[in-house]
Amino acid sequence: MSSSEPPRSIAGQLFNLALPIVGLNVLSVITLAVDTAMCGRLENAEVVLKALGFATQVVFLLMVAMIGLLVGTVALVARAHGAKQEEQVNHLVAQSTMFTFLVSAFVAVVGWFTAGPIIDALGASGEASQLAVTYLRPLLIFSVFYYLNMLLGAVLRAVGNTKLPFFVALGSNALNVVLNYGLILGGFGWPKLGVAGAAWATVISYAFAVVVTIALLRRGVQPGVTFPLRPRALDAELGRRLFRIGVPAAFDMVVLNAAFLSIIGMLGRLEEVAVAAHGVGLRVQALAFVPGLGVSQATGAMVGNALGAGNVAKAREVVRAAIFMSVAIMLSLGAAIILGERPLLALFDIHEGTRLFSLSAEWMRLLGYGMPIVGIHMGFIGMFRGAGATNTSLLVNVIGTVAIQIPLSWFLGFPMGLGTFGVWAGFPLSFFAKAALGMYFYRRGQWAKTGATV
Repeated sequence: MSSSEPPRSIAGQLFNLALPIVGLNVLSVITLAVDTAMCGRLENAEVVLKALGFATQVVFLLMVAMIGLLVGTVALVARAHGAKQEEQVNHLVAQSTMFTFLVSAFVAVVGWFTAGPIIDALGASGEASQLAVTYLRPLLIFSVFYYLNMLLGAVLRAVGNTKLPFFVALGSNALNVVLNYGLILGGFGWPKLGVAGAAWATVISYAFAVVVTIALLRRGVQPGVTFPLRPRALDAELGRRLFRIGVPAAFDMVVLNAAFLSIIGMLGRLEEVAVAAHGVGLRVQALAFVPGLGVSQATGAMVGNALGAGNVAKAREVVRAAIFMSVAIMLSLGAAIILGERPLLALFDIHEGTRLFSLSAEWMRLLGYGMPIVGIHMGFIGMFRGAGATNTSLLVNVIGTVAIQIPLSWFLGFPMGLGTFGVWAGFPLSFFAKAALGMYFYRRGQWAKTGATV
């Protein structure tokens, strides 16, 4: 941008940073859908899809440690970049890379020995259990590519470059589709590996993304950020800072998963078909939440940059713009879910007049009405993570989820006799408490002080 051009508004900067993140998150959802669709064309499709469902839960479970490292890295890199400390940025990149290798090694070893028992504990058995382990093992052994890809995207986001990870992901996803066709279904005359082929296609596509991104960084595509090729001695003090910020974010994931499991448990006691309806709603939710999550991640990067530069007023302006933008987006998506209820359910081949249709519609309407308040919460979560105030974020989540959502769902569903409607209603209603707590901590301002001393 030339000096004669006016600087973009905070909202404009936020939008430009968030848009590629949204695209990247959508690509992740599409990749999973393509994998599932291709595996669905196998002869034993029903068992394979069941196995993939169980395996995906294990992958998410074993990703918790990496989520913590990513949140810590983004907070510290964003702050160092905002303070124009190029040497510190690259020290953080080098150290986070070393810690990523350690996390990957841990996941590979622990996952190898525990994947089978975990899958069995989740309820898989027989062929589904065997196929799930077959799918998981390549992913676990080569988890370093998946985790490095996540780390590189997080570092680039922290320094304000979200376009590079998006364009690399476009190429990686295209490669994944080609490899899936060849390795899952035996296309192009390749060996037909079935569910194992899906795992190898994923591993290779992530390795491709990592190699391309590192090569581009080594060529100076992102000024001020380099990627080390030689191992470095671990900085124990920095490691403690990274995980002090990241561990609460990891526990955030644990709390959210516990909440999802509690809802499924309650629905299962009321009506088994409601569990299936809940699964349909979660697929819609996964896509609908993507834009808000993109804004939240961009908010974290911009808040970290502003606090690193010592500009608390700008950080507050970013938060206000983020909440306004997130609410506007989520309001639009909520309206689309409510108004598009029938065509959306038709995509899942759910027929009107069935119990599954009525329950799925009930859950989707509740999701739609709750979307704006979720947008407020997402704006505050981005603020907390960007500032490194993840203990506050965890506190909000624990109060809103464990102390309010789970008991409220039980109370409305059972003592109040509202059944599935009551169980589901606890989810959007809990976000009113989370948004109120976010506003309280925002006004207190401790997050800005935390961010300056992280």
